[in-house]
Amino acid sequence: MLVRLGLKRVAYDWRAKHVKDFEEEILQYKKHGLEFFAFWSVHEDAFRLFQKHKIHPQVWHTLGNPDAATQEARVEAAARAMLPLVERTRQLGCALGLYNHGGWGGEPANLVAVCKHLRAHHNAGHVGIVYNLHHGHGHIADFEKSLKLMQPHLLCLNLNGMNDDAKPKILPLGEGRHELALLNTIRQSGYRGAIGILDHRSVIDTEVALRENLDGLKKLLKQLGAMETLKSYRD
Repeated sequence: MLVRLGLKRVAYDWRAKHVKDFEEEILQYKKHGLEFFAFWSVHEDAFRLFQKHKIHPQVWHTLGNPDAATQEARVEAAARAMLPLVERTRQLGCALGLYNHGGWGGEPANLVAVCKHLRAHHNAGHVGIVYNLHHGHGHIADFEKSLKLMQPHLLCLNLNGMNDDAKPKILPLGEGRHELALLNTIRQSGYRGAIGILDHRSVIDTEVALRENLDGLKKLLKQLGAMETLKSYRD
């Protein structure tokens, strides 16, 4: 499917029923020339397989919402809670992406503060930020400011069609009101890191969902006049 779509990198989400297939997933990616770009959350079976197969995907994990009296204490508590995974990913040679998923831990300023704390106090230069537009509807209006704040730490930026008030939360690219302006902001920022598209709708086939996003992104790129980027599409 990914080969048919012309995609070359995969961020792998999973559930308990998929654990038995972790190694086969890795083997199939290798067979088809796909990069295992990122792994969602934590599982020691997967981590052992990363070592066995000598691969180093990013590991993506949300921040918590610590209960503390001050902002400084919340930052310290959130960073402390991440330390076991900070050390495990350091051992694996994997980047650790702090992933916005709502709440205090999903706010751009807090992601940056925890990232800076881990780098400054725990020598965690491998820690960065993964920002998801589908969890960022509250920052449509100030996206330029948020992006500028996060940009030095960004590992990946995942796109989504965007309407006000998350109506709906998951929307194919090109079908929302705001993603053209958001893409233009990203383009003007000079960001050159990874960009992701989503399959996040259980009611639709994965290939259909990804194709809708690829087609929508292509339409938006044409509107932006991003001719060099459009060359990456396989007609």
